[in-house]
Amino acid sequence: MTLDLLPLGQEAVITQVGGEGALRCRLLDMGLIPKTALRVEKIAPLGDPIELRVRGYALSLRKEDARNIEVEVRES
Repeated sequence: MTLDLLPLGQEAVITQVGGEGALRCRLLDMGLIPKTALRVEKIAPLGDPIELRVRGYALSLRKEDARNIEVEVRES
């Protein structure tokens, strides 16, 4: 499943970061690396962007960028 499809309040673990060149580097620099846990905190009224809780901080990410991140859902 990709990160853009994760529902509000759901926790997951990153399994793979895709994208090419500068986009992939930017995602990795923001702390979105494999085996990192995250949770969807908020979704904007029109659905874009989404706010994540990752590594103790809030991160807003466009859905277009979130499509490049593969996640595995954590069971609560």
